[in-house]
Amino acid sequence: MKKKIVAISTAVILAASLAACGSTTTGTSSDNTDTTSSAASTDSAASSESSSVATTGNTAPVSSGTTYKVGIVQYVDDASLNQIQQNVQSELDKLGTQYGVTFDYADYTYNGQADGTVLQQIASELVADEVDVIVPIATPTAQIMQAATEGKDIPIVFSAVSDPVGAKLVTSMDAPGSNITGTSDFLNTNAIMDLIFAAQPDADYIGILYSSSEDASTQPVADAEAYLDAKGIKYIEKTGTNNDEVSTAADALIAEGVDAIFTPTDNTIMTAELAIYEKLAKAGIAHYCGADSFALNGAFVGYGVDYSNLGVETADMVADILVNGADPATTAVKTFDNGIITINTDTTTALGLDLATVESAFKPLTTQIVETATMQEFGD
Repeated sequence: MKKKIVAISTAVILAASLAACGSTTTGTSSDNTDTTSSAASTDSAASSESSSVATTGNTAPVSSGTTYKVGIVQYVDDASLNQIQQNVQSELDKLGTQYGVTFDYADYTYNGQADGTVLQQIASELVADEVDVIVPIATPTAQIMQAATEGKDIPIVFSAVSDPVGAKLVTSMDAPGSNITGTSDFLNTNAIMDLIFAAQPDADYIGILYSSSEDASTQPVADAEAYLDAKGIKYIEKTGTNNDEVSTAADALIAEGVDAIFTPTDNTIMTAELAIYEKLAKAGIAHYCGADSFALNGAFVGYGVDYSNLGVETADMVADILVNGADPATTAVKTFDNGIITINTDTTTALGLDLATVESAFKPLTTQIVETATMQEFGD
């Protein structure tokens, strides 16, 4: 489905007619062997079979044919977030057939293009439309949607929130404590730092490139600093809040002569990767990042979760909440194994590195190594 890119005026929001909700029920999340923390499973697998009635929590049964309005709000266009959105939608279609219901996301999918004002306007419209659930993708989106739905009976199932507790979205990962839960792409920062020194054991000056405006980057940057301090390695930080600033920051790190650059799961840097990867490679600087999409867009290495699976699991939680009656407040946030290394083979060559040697160095530190060439989107 083509994503909506909107800037909704106050007048339009006030004029929007209020459509009736499909249901205000909630449900339980499904099991997945890839997760390291998951919500409680449904009491019986029979609830997901092809019966004409799906039983919900404390409400009347939902008849086959019920339509649920699902708001999906993406923070910005980048390969990982696009991948999540596409998998949320395809999994909802699959589950709709399984449960005999319809998850209507077509009229309620938006992209905020990293603009806080637009995201707030989108939140207002979704509340006015009385959607049954909101799926915010990325931390800034989740924070805005949570604030906009305070006091409303609209559950939130977020995706790709690196630090839900630190972002003050949930009280704890096991028991969120309010009408919100979701999936986290928590980053094992130490694992990425280990990759740097596995491939470059003589590195003694590390650049840290991130956006100071993204809460999700705060903890990984602090973790990277602690790691480097413990090893007695010199480092320097540069930040940017848009593509031009990120490009300038990259230039500054090149001028500093750093041996490698670390970037956490930072959407601002992700959107700028295609604009900076070539000059970093030309300068002989390897970029190690917190998502496979960075490597897809030219970075030397991306490390982290499978974002396709993240989208699938998010959709499963949405369906369980709406159809089966799980309470978001007691549904644990799902986290995943950070064990997949994605290596950009084009950049490996540009850096003058031998791919087989690099993979041999990384192999003891990962569960899977994936190779990619430089592309804009997955599947290009």
